[in-house]
Amino acid sequence: MIVTRDWLLTEAPASRGQAAWGRRYRLWLQLRRNPLAMAGLLVILALIALSLLAPWLATHDPGVQDLSNRLARPSAAHWLGTDELGRDVYSRLLYGGRITLGMVVAVVVLVAPLGLAVGCVAGYAGGIWDRLLMRVTDVFLAFPRLILALAFVAALRPGVTSAVAAIALTAWPPYARLARAETLGLRGTDFIAAVRLCGAGPGRIVLRHIAPLCLPSLIVRVTLDMSSIILTAAGLGFLGMGAQPPSPEWGAMIATARRFILEQWWVPTAPGLAIFVASLAFNLLGDGLRDVLDPKQGA
Repeated sequence: MIVTRDWLLTEAPASRGQAAWGRRYRLWLQLRRNPLAMAGLLVILALIALSLLAPWLATHDPGVQDLSNRLARPSAAHWLGTDELGRDVYSRLLYGGRITLGMVVAVVVLVAPLGLAVGCVAGYAGGIWDRLLMRVTDVFLAFPRLILALAFVAALRPGVTSAVAAIALTAWPPYARLARAETLGLRGTDFIAAVRLCGAGPGRIVLRHIAPLCLPSLIVRVTLDMSSIILTAAGLGFLGMGAQPPSPEWGAMIATARRFILEQWWVPTAPGLAIFVASLAFNLLGDGLRDVLDPKQGA
């Protein structure tokens, strides 16, 4: 079947699937009318594409050292110059995107389902489960994210895996509180009561009816939090607790080049700009998604 615009925008869908795809298409049309959100989306897609295509786009091996050409200025041979060991900054920047953005994706894959599950269970079950789960959440929220992540990494071992686990352990509480708040507003509605009367158990109600309704707010929050996750990952790398040398992670690149910031400014500037651009792009996309997905926004 060829999906057409008329099929997606019909006011009388013939099936639930058609209605779902029509709603998604309408949301896309709303998002497309936001130029800043689209700019953020395009930048994010470009960064992902550049990172995935790094083996073909890089002009040099990111790990090869050339001490005779250390701290070279940007030129035709080295588009963004070289670092203190003569390694090509442009090539390391491309490969570094794989590590930094990969860490962000791994964190989101871990924390979003965990926060959603904890929040929905706490909000729907109530009672002792709500108090217990929320007190655990409050304990994690009581500490600054970077400080708590540093403590977790120090207790484990510096590295990408430890950094991802540490950030994930400190990033889930806001999603749990958001999902709980959404669930508290949904569990007393008429349609949940009707589903309960039809014989659905608590697990089915949470998985099939409450969790999907919490997803839009969660997606917006995750997108807006991407920038803070990037900064936390880069901060761990900067402090030597994330990716270890010679891995070309953006935060670690800034850490090794910070002493050259005045004379050889191009060495730390490139990864710094990459972190800034990625964070700004996610913020712009998150603002656009909030306007589209949040029903409380100026309807």
